[in-house]
Amino acid sequence: MSEAKANAAKEALRFIEDGVVLGIGSGTTVEIFLELLGEKIRNEGLNVYGIPTSYQSHIAAIKSGVRVVDLFQYPEPDVCVDGADQIDYNFNCLKGGGAALMREKIVISASKKVIIIADETKYSSKLDKAIPIEVLPFAYACVVNRLYKIAKKVELRIAEKKLGPVITDNGNFIVDCLMEIDDVENLERDLNAIPGVVENGLFPSKLIDFVVLGNENGAKVLQK
Repeated sequence: MSEAKANAAKEALRFIEDGVVLGIGSGTTVEIFLELLGEKIRNEGLNVYGIPTSYQSHIAAIKSGVRVVDLFQYPEPDVCVDGADQIDYNFNCLKGGGAALMREKIVISASKKVIIIADETKYSSKLDKAIPIEVLPFAYACVVNRLYKIAKKVELRIAEKKLGPVITDNGNFIVDCLMEIDDVENLERDLNAIPGVVENGLFPSKLIDFVVLGNENGAKVLQK
C-alpha cells in the first residue's frame, strides 16, 4: 500500500514548478508527497510556498523545505495537492479521516488547480463510507438529533491517545455519519445547512481537476 501511495505522490511532483504557491492537504499520502517534494526542492533549488491545512502538514512542510505562507498572503494558491478516503468515478471525494476537512475544503475551493492523490483502492463506483462532519461542541446534541433522522448510524469520533472526543485543529468535534450518498452536491449543501455544522467531508467533483491513482507498478493521471 505504501508503494502505491509513493507512486501517486511521485507522479504529482510533475505539477510542481519553481515559485509555485501550493495548497497542502493532510494525510499519509500527502506526507509522502512532502518528503519527495523536499528532495526535489533540495536537488533543483526550487522555491515552493505552501499553505498547510493542518498542524500535521504544517510541520511536514517545514521539514521538507517548503516556505509556509497563508491565505492572507496568497488567497488563490496555484495548485493544491491533497489525499482522499474515497473517490468515485465522477471525481466526487469523501475526505476527513484525519479530521482536517474544513481547512482542506477552504484551500481546495480557493486553489486554481486541485490534484487528489491516492492509492487505487480508494477509487470506487460509489461513495459509501461514513461522512465526517465537523460540529461546534456547543451544538453537538442538536446536530446529532437532526442527523439521526436522516442517517443509518451517527457516531462521535473518539480519540485514541486521549480521553474523550477527537478535537479538530479548529477546536470542534467530528461526527461520523453513515447514510445513503446519491446526490453529492445537494447532500453536502443540506448537511452544511444544519445549524452547528461547520463543514462536512463531501467534496463535489466540481472542486477537483485531476486524480492521481497509484499502484505497485506506477501511477495514472485522470482528468475530467
